[in-house]
Amino acid sequence: MLKHNLPEQIITNAEIVLAEEVVRGSIKIVGSTIKDVSTTPSSLSSAIDFEGDVLIPGLVELHTDNLERHMMPRPNSDWPIKQAIQNHDREITAAGITTVFDAICVGHMDSGPRKETYLQLMASTIESSSQQSKLSADHHIHWRCEIAGENLMQKLEGLVENNLTGLFSVMDHTPGQRQFVSLESYYTYYQGKYGFSNEEMKKYMAERIEAQQKYSAPNRRGVVELAHEMNVPLASHDDATIEHVEEAIEDGIVVAEFPTTIEAAKASHSNGLSVLMGAPNVVRGKSHSGNISARELASQNMLDILSSDYVPFALLYGAILLEQHCEGVTLPDAIATISRNPASQVGLNDRGDISSGKLADLVRYRNQEDVPKIIEVWREGKRVA
Repeated sequence: MLKHNLPEQIITNAEIVLAEEVVRGSIKIVGSTIKDVSTTPSSLSSAIDFEGDVLIPGLVELHTDNLERHMMPRPNSDWPIKQAIQNHDREITAAGITTVFDAICVGHMDSGPRKETYLQLMASTIESSSQQSKLSADHHIHWRCEIAGENLMQKLEGLVENNLTGLFSVMDHTPGQRQFVSLESYYTYYQGKYGFSNEEMKKYMAERIEAQQKYSAPNRRGVVELAHEMNVPLASHDDATIEHVEEAIEDGIVVAEFPTTIEAAKASHSNGLSVLMGAPNVVRGKSHSGNISARELASQNMLDILSSDYVPFALLYGAILLEQHCEGVTLPDAIATISRNPASQVGLNDRGDISSGKLADLVRYRNQEDVPKIIEVWREGKRVA
């Protein structure tokens, strides 16, 4: 069993996933940092024997709304905010995620865990809990900006001052747009999620279409300008056409989240945007809303980043499935989509690799019938799960 808070630790007899290859060897950790990586086992009696288990970098999650489920585990069942965040943090770290960008929606639905009154509470409590070292993962905030939302920019004013602000994305969930070109898919998804009656659903769809026509263009400009002013990275959401990608390039966007078509994914990737897809899409072999397959993109070398999205444990499992099912994808390639690649896109260059000088954010797992079982998780050299 690993001892906590040792000034120096040696892990040996591990299958270490490096940037380009997998080696059987050992690593030395001093304090919070990796100091040495060796391709030979350690002979020290104090070394921790991994018995051939796999050692990978801590996972980096750029887009998860998993906290919402803990905020309101059942309809109209508000959960105490601090406990909800603690529960979310425990689930995240148990899934091997050591760096997480908690996605908070602004301007989307003023109901359930996305109520406007919750936004500041969620963000400020994550910030204070982090400052007080009450959370195991390294938390950041990803502001998901619904550009068709009325008063979006006014709502953002007091929120973005949060010290954990690390990513903005521009979204448009209007019926008939982007993710929901099919009105039937939109109807099924939102009626199921929010429990609308048929009449309530028709009214809601009409309101969303009207709002999109009024607010989307000026709100998009406002979010883009705000992100650049704050020097915070920008992501687009559900790009579907070449025109969408061209707009993203013009706006200085660096991550293309969940492109819905092959054309949009190809244009994004070829123009230097990192293409992010959902790990649940990989696990299920298809999109829940009928869009493109993440496995197909990976097989065509057009997938750069995976996100657990709504299932934290899907992140590592999805990466393993990429290596198993997508031609040309090696294990180091697959692990890079959940560690090095997302870290680099948000300027966190101190993590994401097992190499000297990087943070000792690490995950130990073993394969059980091709399903990864996470054994231990460290953040900055301390075991957190």
